[in-house]
Amino acid sequence: MENTSFLNLIIDHLAQFSHYTAFANMTFGNIVMIIIGLCFIFLAIAREYEPMLLIPMGFGILIGNIAFAPGLQIGINENGSVMNYLYLGVLHGIFPSLIFLGIGAMTDFSSLISNPKLILIGVVAQIGILCAYGIAMSLGFLPSEAGAIGIIGGADGPTSMFLSSRLAPGLLGAIVISAYLYMALTPVIQPFFMKLFTTKKERLIRMKPPRTVSKIEKIIFPIGGLLFTCLFVPAALPLLGMLFFGNLLKESTVTKRLSDTVKGPMIDVVTILIGVTIGTSTQASTFLTLKTLEIFILGAVSFVIATIGGVIFVKILNLFLKEGNKINPLIGNAGVSALPESARISQVVGLKYDKTNHLLMHAMGPNIAGVIGSAVAAGVLLSFLS
Repeated sequence: MENTSFLNLIIDHLAQFSHYTAFANMTFGNIVMIIIGLCFIFLAIAREYEPMLLIPMGFGILIGNIAFAPGLQIGINENGSVMNYLYLGVLHGIFPSLIFLGIGAMTDFSSLISNPKLILIGVVAQIGILCAYGIAMSLGFLPSEAGAIGIIGGADGPTSMFLSSRLAPGLLGAIVISAYLYMALTPVIQPFFMKLFTTKKERLIRMKPPRTVSKIEKIIFPIGGLLFTCLFVPAALPLLGMLFFGNLLKESTVTKRLSDTVKGPMIDVVTILIGVTIGTSTQASTFLTLKTLEIFILGAVSFVIATIGGVIFVKILNLFLKEGNKINPLIGNAGVSALPESARISQVVGLKYDKTNHLLMHAMGPNIAGVIGSAVAAGVLLSFLS
């Protein structure tokens, strides 16, 4: 009898244990999401598409879709779990602000300061945001959701994260993954449209070397930039305040240790946490929906329109510029704020037509303007949609 009771006890424990395994709770959707996570990791390692983002995000998708019985306090949406606490940095806009701080400390604004008209390219490229917003509204999304979806056109992951956490937290995972994915696929998407909307003659335009920018100009720019943008759009303060502060740390040259910290260890840690937590938030039950598919399509449309808009605007601008002062329209793609990837694409495509025509430093101007422009656009949308 004792042996029988002991055997029954073991069987009961094994049955209870099996209830808590992933195999007992796994759905077909979880399997699909795990495959998607593996695809992200493959793209990062085999194709080197933004590996710093796609590897943490892909692995986070694997973590988020290991099914488990509720109540163990291990899921990202379960109060008190470790992942839930880490995810607060996304939900409350902490991580995006820290990323902008690091970007500011990493970025040289000289190309923009030396040629201020390049700001216009970054401004016009935000047309993708407006178009996606209008299309999303026509598809039945709420105004707040449409605004959060539209910002994907800026190809700025932290800005998309900041705005969607405020306007559409229920769509946050889909919006942020869409934004980061299009950032990663910039080398695949943008060159086609850059070539399609330019002539060979335009691609060979040589621009004057940027003038040398003084130290005082570099110090004044982040201070002036903060006051000019945020006095008009205070809602952008969490992003632009950190961006310009980080740049001042860099350009002042008296806070090198702080600058090195925020552009090195800090931004690396925050990037890891963003990728893993956003990936973990993509449980199949909430992610695999028609809305998610619509968001990815709208994000692609927004990104393409922004790229085309920047290129065409440069072509129009050249009609009013004298010979010798014209802008190569291949840098128009850099108006989207995939920093610095879209500027690199300008350089790569330009070199295919003239191996001595280096466009990188010129393209950094609209690229930086795009970062600022998308943050301003996010502030504007937050102001009247929240």
